[in-house]
Amino acid sequence: MSESLKALVTGGAGFIGSHLAERLLNSGYQVTIIDNLSTGSLENLSCCLENRALKLVRADIQDAELVQLLVSDCDIIFHLAAAVGVRLIADDPVRTIETNIGGTEVILKQANKFGKKVFLASTSEVYGKSEAVPFREDDDLVLGSTTFSRWSYACSKAIDEFLGIAYHQQYGLPVVIGRFFNTIGPRQTGRYGMVVPRFVDWALQGQPLLIHGTGQQTRCFCYVTDVVEAIMGLVQCEDAAGRVYNIGSCEEVCIEELADRIITMTGKGTKRFIPYDQAYNRPIEDMNRRVPCIDRIRQTIGWQPKTRLDEALRLIIEHRRRRLGL
Repeated sequence: MSESLKALVTGGAGFIGSHLAERLLNSGYQVTIIDNLSTGSLENLSCCLENRALKLVRADIQDAELVQLLVSDCDIIFHLAAAVGVRLIADDPVRTIETNIGGTEVILKQANKFGKKVFLASTSEVYGKSEAVPFREDDDLVLGSTTFSRWSYACSKAIDEFLGIAYHQQYGLPVVIGRFFNTIGPRQTGRYGMVVPRFVDWALQGQPLLIHGTGQQTRCFCYVTDVVEAIMGLVQCEDAAGRVYNIGSCEEVCIEELADRIITMTGKGTKRFIPYDQAYNRPIEDMNRRVPCIDRIRQTIGWQPKTRLDEALRLIIEHRRRRLGL
């Protein structure tokens, strides 16, 4: 791609967004980030804030006039801004719904006005309580009752996907959608319920690792640099437009085993089990398994993750040791 390309990254001060922005800058892009810093931070961008090719706009993506100006001056949009994390979703469902749906409406409307390609970040949460493992992109979605606030996130991101596909089908807007499966890596915060950073911090500080439920629920964790490479590959592939792609690892691990690995690798910590309703102070539904089928993205751009879970955990632990001064 040409070095003169301009990228707009919404939520670029967040965990995945900051890694993507760094990758884009290293590839010669001019990068504009829009982020209200509600869950992102300037610290995530410390490695590239001095780069003259980076412009940071502290604002909300629901500011349509501002977004119009930014979109008109870019070549491609990476829409990662969202309210994420089980803790945040449970505590602030109104913000979750309004940010995810309202922000995406603004981005797609302005992208369509100027004919700009969009990468739309979605989530494995949209599969809900489906038991059709591994999950394939065209599978039915099985969401829980509206009385459980965690499903508001899944539903809001599903609507984002419907909107993105509708803009592609109705107007020909080049939109590609990526469903992330439990992305992990340096800069991720455990503040909003992400399990790996919470476990790592607790272990390094010699505290009990609080495992929700039985700990037998399984997840597949994908290292952030692998996810960024998937995003880059998809936006450079014309055939990817108008389609949804799972982006994740197929290395399945139960949460109790994840805790055991982190305790072994840090040489610290103990396990403690806690019921979901005690952890969140309200009833919370969870899914037993969440495993992606990545045949579609592999066939489209030849992507598959390169970083094994143990290596990802080692890198995260090393990063946190440095940050905590241990």
